[in-house]
Amino acid sequence: MAWHVTVPTESYDTARDQFEWNLPDDYNLAHDLVRKHEAGDAPALYQAYPDGRRETYSFADLDRLSNQLANGLEARGVERGDRVAVLVPQKPENLLTHLACWKLGAISLPLSKLFGPDAVGYRLRDSEANAIVVDESVRDVVAEIRDDCPELDHVIEVDGAADSPETRFEDVLSGQPDTFDIVSTTAETPALIIYTSGSTGPPKGALHGHGVWVGHCPAFQMFFELDLDDAVCWTPADWAWIGALGDLVFPAWHYGRPVVGYPMGKFDSETAFSLMEEFGVTDSFLPPTAIRMLMDVESPTEQYDLSLAAICSGGEPLTPEILDWADAELDGVAVNELYGQTEANLLVTNCRKWFDALPGSMGKPVPGHDVAIVDPDTGEECAAGEIGEIAVRTEGDPVVFKEYWNNPEKTANARVGPWHLTGDLGKRDADGYIWFKSRDDDLIMTSGYRVGPGEVESAILEHPAVAQVGVVGVPDDRRGELIKAFVQVAADVDADDALKTEIQTLVKENLAKYEYPREIEFVDTLPQTTTGKIQRKDLRESELPN
Repeated sequence: MAWHVTVPTESYDTARDQFEWNLPDDYNLAHDLVRKHEAGDAPALYQAYPDGRRETYSFADLDRLSNQLANGLEARGVERGDRVAVLVPQKPENLLTHLACWKLGAISLPLSKLFGPDAVGYRLRDSEANAIVVDESVRDVVAEIRDDCPELDHVIEVDGAADSPETRFEDVLSGQPDTFDIVSTTAETPALIIYTSGSTGPPKGALHGHGVWVGHCPAFQMFFELDLDDAVCWTPADWAWIGALGDLVFPAWHYGRPVVGYPMGKFDSETAFSLMEEFGVTDSFLPPTAIRMLMDVESPTEQYDLSLAAICSGGEPLTPEILDWADAELDGVAVNELYGQTEANLLVTNCRKWFDALPGSMGKPVPGHDVAIVDPDTGEECAAGEIGEIAVRTEGDPVVFKEYWNNPEKTANARVGPWHLTGDLGKRDADGYIWFKSRDDDLIMTSGYRVGPGEVESAILEHPAVAQVGVVGVPDDRRGELIKAFVQVAADVDADDALKTEIQTLVKENLAKYEYPREIEFVDTLPQTTTGKIQRKDLRESELPN
């Protein structure tokens, strides 16, 4: 039988004590995810579209198509170590591009369809990507910034018209051999750059090795309750995020289980339930905001014939009413909270077969990850009940990122001794549960997305009417936090609703759509330090109830 990650299932303590990674010396992601499967004709991807089209791809189909794409990219000069961006929604071409890159030894760069020109352009320039596969629906975004990306030699368009000025995806595959010799790699070989927004400065590119998705597999078994035999997996999350690719898609393929793809766009509860019914989805990654929207559907198990067995969710703490709703309205479906970040994902989670889920707790450390609460200055572990920074030991853990791309200073700042520091504060109780307390910076968590306020502030300052701005997250029942901007306008400017709309539109057009400020408050002055830095802490505190 082909190698796969095996977690002992007798008990949580047994799994923690006995689990070992044991990755093959010649590990390659594309071989692991598609080529290794002996039952190559087994379904790997059920692809659905809003217009009613349905397609099924086997593991052998994906291997063959990604072989052709690898040959086509190589013919266009893409080499080992080159960066190839992927700006495609939930369509087969998204996943095929990643597979082709890993076969070539190239580094794939997932980008969100929600990104505007500024966000895409920065990531392309910083990574020095020389190719991008882009969906026709967001072609204009790339066209706007292409001249400012000197390294970008190839734009390959998915579903483009016959007269498209760009190279069409199908033309890259056309006439190419359907076999390809995968290059020699190990779990440490660079495979992926995913950008993460910090609280200050521009986004940082987290570089991961080929072992990154295997690093997610123990948690995948845990939060889906140790039963993957008949699993069919789906998430509405964008296939640009580590939460979608790492929490669900690629671990499912590691175990030879199918996933469902559907370019939904804006989340719709009725569509979500219909998809889960149609494809017999058993396991789903759903951000808390999506779950709250599903909760608005009355008597879902009476309206839909569901096969759901488990849901995992993360990005913000799950509230007790979510767990109660799943128990009552989904006939006891387990909802397991998880914790991770772009740099080191799926470190902590729940598993009902092993231990009770406690509302407000993220669960317990996943086998294979040495997670601790530490003093961020010394790296010393904190005692039970003491608040410190959540950290994970870097050595031997394939899920921990290698470095921030071209940013050794930021990489060094995220390390103390043997630990990677997450930037999140938490505590560990006497029973081993981890409790999230807060970020130690200004990062905003909205609808499961992490948003750096600095990037939003920079976008808002592009408006000529804005003199200064401070951006913070404010509490919201549905989204966890809303993005709010406190705007100080320039002299002789009318601070009115029209200006609010202009600012919101500016951010939507240039950053990701989820990054725009849903609330804007005009102020005469902003709290500042003696050096002129906006004090976001004071702005957040001004929003707290008295």
